[in-house]
Amino acid sequence: MATSKEEDVQMMLVCKTHLGTVNCDYRMKRYVFRRTADGIHIIHLGKTWEKLMVAARIIVAIENPADIIVASQRPYGSRAVLKFAQYTGANPMAGRWMPGTLTNQITQKYLEPRLLMVTDPRTDSQAVREAAYASIPVVAMCDTDSPLKGVDVAIPSNNKGKESIALLYWLLAREVQYLRGTLPRTHQWDVMVDSFFWRDPEELERQEEMEHADWGQTAAAAAATWDNGAGRDNAGGGDWADMSAPAGGDGSWDAGGAAGGDDWSAPAGGQGGEQQW
Repeated sequence: MATSKEEDVQMMLVCKTHLGTVNCDYRMKRYVFRRTADGIHIIHLGKTWEKLMVAARIIVAIENPADIIVASQRPYGSRAVLKFAQYTGANPMAGRWMPGTLTNQITQKYLEPRLLMVTDPRTDSQAVREAAYASIPVVAMCDTDSPLKGVDVAIPSNNKGKESIALLYWLLAREVQYLRGTLPRTHQWDVMVDSFFWRDPEELERQEEMEHADWGQTAAAAAATWDNGAGRDNAGGGDWADMSAPAGGDGSWDAGGAAGGDDWSAPAGGQGGEQQW
């Protein structure tokens, strides 16, 4: 069976999607559930889930998925954006936003999308501003301190954690596939949330170095075991210096054969007489 709203909310709790910031924009107060003793605003996850469903219906309403741009200048959202575009057919723009993409028609990368989706309205402010100039609707993941100017649909969430960003894009991609009919609601999506997580290149290099170090230690231990003789004994080979002669004949090359072996160092004279070459 497909996951229910309660299970999705539990996943959001695990990924800390409900944790906001100390500051709160006056337009984001409607999405705040309460405030902790430390001053951190807690986001209402029920409204987050409802806004995710609304955003999925907006995405499905666009006939050509390539007319949807998903942008993220925040590094934590780059991998999630690429994965979301892979499963939904949208156009990903991870990394730096080229100014004039939506407004300057002279540039080679000029685009005319029907929908823009951003990870953070503050870091992606250039894209949101250009979308406002071009009258393009904007769907944004907004934290409690995010500005809502130019944003049409705000998804209240923690857009600063890599787990939270990955989970939101994963839930959105799954709901889009449910609505399009490519994935029946009676089946679970076999893609794990971990594939949407951002991975630090330095951490991956450290893991590779550790794997190489472990492989080197294993190879050194195997070589030491072979030098001690255990490997040769287990391999089934004997001592080459103690090889006996075959039972069917003489194994020495120095002895001549019984059936008229010749002396190769003798002169080349034949039986019928001497031959001069």
